[in-house]
Amino acid sequence: MKLSVLLLLALPALSSASSPLETMNNTERRNVSFMNSDPIGSPEITANRSMLTDLLHLTATKLRQKRQVQSASSVSVDGSNLEWVTWNNLLPNFAVSIYNKDFDRTDYVCKYKCEAGFYSPSQGPYCHYSTAIKVDPGSPFALLVNNNSFEILEWKEDSRGSVPKSSVKTCPGGDIYIGMNKYGLGKVATKDKVFYLPWKGKVFKYSEYQVLAINEDIISQEIYYVRYNTDESKVVPYPQEIIRKTSISNSECRSVVKKDTLSKTYELEQRWDHPISVKAGVKTIIKAGIPFIDEAGIEISAEVTYQHTWGNAVTEMITDTVSLEITAPPNHSCIVNMLRYKVKVDIPFTALLSRTYANGEIHTTSITGTYDSVQVAEVRAVVDRCDPLENSKPCP
Repeated sequence: MKLSVLLLLALPALSSASSPLETMNNTERRNVSFMNSDPIGSPEITANRSMLTDLLHLTATKLRQKRQVQSASSVSVDGSNLEWVTWNNLLPNFAVSIYNKDFDRTDYVCKYKCEAGFYSPSQGPYCHYSTAIKVDPGSPFALLVNNNSFEILEWKEDSRGSVPKSSVKTCPGGDIYIGMNKYGLGKVATKDKVFYLPWKGKVFKYSEYQVLAINEDIISQEIYYVRYNTDESKVVPYPQEIIRKTSISNSECRSVVKKDTLSKTYELEQRWDHPISVKAGVKTIIKAGIPFIDEAGIEISAEVTYQHTWGNAVTEMITDTVSLEITAPPNHSCIVNMLRYKVKVDIPFTALLSRTYANGEIHTTSITGTYDSVQVAEVRAVVDRCDPLENSKPCP
């Protein structure tokens, strides 16, 4: 099968520049034929599909250069484990890259502001990106990092401004996506409906390209080895609420004692929120101790296992019971309220997150998040008041 690739010089003044086509050997040239002009008026080139996938491959780089030891600011990408890490003169671990056989070098996915491009150590500390008319070296810039190689990244073919689902974009709400073809990394601009390639200082445009996308074919995931940082917890009390009432009326001329039990069943909702999300409906298993409030503060229960559907909170039914003894004076009626004191609990945690994909791969990474629940700190029975009975007979 052949793949159509559109080649367009950015400006008429650049028409004499060397094109990526000139770097092909004789065998490659025999696989190229010129087709009719496409709607934007540039010649269309048909190339062997295998050349696209053979010359470039995706890697998550564990450095052959210096390891990152300095801190760098980072921004997460759309609920994934991907991050844009600001360049600080050291290449971060797990930087997303391709091997560019055309130049015998590794190129790293980068962005300058919201423009996608490539960083190559041999080309200086810049993100080389293209606008519609020129190539610029951008700085400061950020590198795309796939922490612990957790996400399965794929190059998916598309054309004329379309991008696959779960494609990686440079900025939220923008229209620039990470793209490439056999000659290197660049950007897909959906509004312009083309792929821009910065190549030897010149801009080339293609109607067909590959887009970096995240594999979302996840079967299940598990959160385990949960460790809470109770020193950083936040406990916010709610106003007390009356959840049950009971009363006793005593028309006799002696005190009457009534023993009773008040119970109330309610739903406890708990969440282990973290920034890495998956599509709704994925089965999630959580193995963790449960924080609870007692007189000593926050305690953690023994580990339990919950299974729920991603996107929903973990819920369980709780029954609170209070035993009470009421003494009603002669010719009086007494009301007892069952009071509940709730607190909102937020506790930072660290954990491991493991995912199983449809292809059988299992990927694991560390996560940080916040445990969130509304708990009952205390339930008590309080005698509201004892009032004289109306029309009661006086006692002797």
